Amino acid sequence: MRDFDYEMATTLEEALVLMSMHEPDIRPMAGGTDLIDHVRNGHLSPERLIDVKRIRELNVLELDDEGLHLGAAVPCYKIHGHAEIVSRYSALADSCHIIGGIQIQSRASVGGNICNSGPAADATPSVIALDGVCVIAAPQFDREVASADFCTGPGQNVLEPDELLVEIRFPPQPPHSGSHYRRFIPRNEMDIAVVGVGASVQLDESGQTFLAARIALGAVGPTPLLASEAAELLVGQPVNDETLSLAAEAARRVASPITDMRGTAEYRTHLVGVLTQRVLRHAVARARGEAIEYQPGH
Repeated sequence: MRDFDYEMATTLEEALVLMSMHEPDIRPMAGGTDLIDHVRNGHLSPERLIDVKRIRELNVLELDDEGLHLGAAVPCYKIHGHAEIVSRYSALADSCHIIGGIQIQSRASVGGNICNSGPAADATPSVIALDGVCVIAAPQFDREVASADFCTGPGQNVLEPDELLVEIRFPPQPPHSGSHYRRFIPRNEMDIAVVGVGASVQLDESGQTFLAARIALGAVGPTPLLASEAAELLVGQPVNDETLSLAAEAARRVASPITDMRGTAEYRTHLVGVLTQRVLRHAVARARGEAIEYQPGH
């Protein structure tokens, strides 16, 4: 572990001032569960870490008429332990339930997971599937970026050096809607997705026809991917095996995985189809108000 300076910011204004200092590498730190590991392994060499965990704006967790406001530093355990989020934004709760163990979930945040910008991140596909918007603060002006456009490459994103992700904002969930996230890992000891799929659906009143859908894929491209064509194929179609199979095939076409120690490109492409169908079925069940048999992480 190399030496670095550490400062704690207690206000957003203070954090932005510190982030705008002209040093070779300044990094904000929320939970630090990924960041510290990268520093320890020499993947990152920051001169200074700015702890943003105590900033009020980054710890908001509210549901109102505008939807869900999720501060970038809110730890995962507060999300999957929030009854309304589990009910209305289920995919997000699914993701937070499997990010590390209990100790990690006490520190790790969805905002940190997104800013780490790993292609296999568990939170990002759920955020994309739920149409999350990233609210970014900067010294001059704030801006908003669609979650599907936030990551630009492995470990890279749209943030400028003096900017800070403050909040992720989710729209209200319409009636008869449901969502789910699921990943495949080769074994419990390898806690990184070979493939991850998040999906949200809205059904008609009968629960038999898709009105809207969003599908996002993880670990099958340089960034998490929005499978727009696959989702569009569902709209207006009946909820049946044939429709789900068509969406799964379209999702496979979006994937551009690599072969590595966790799986071959061919295997990952196959998994995209399998998981897409499973995730959609569970999202549909939730939209219908049905209980699902699902053990997080499987």
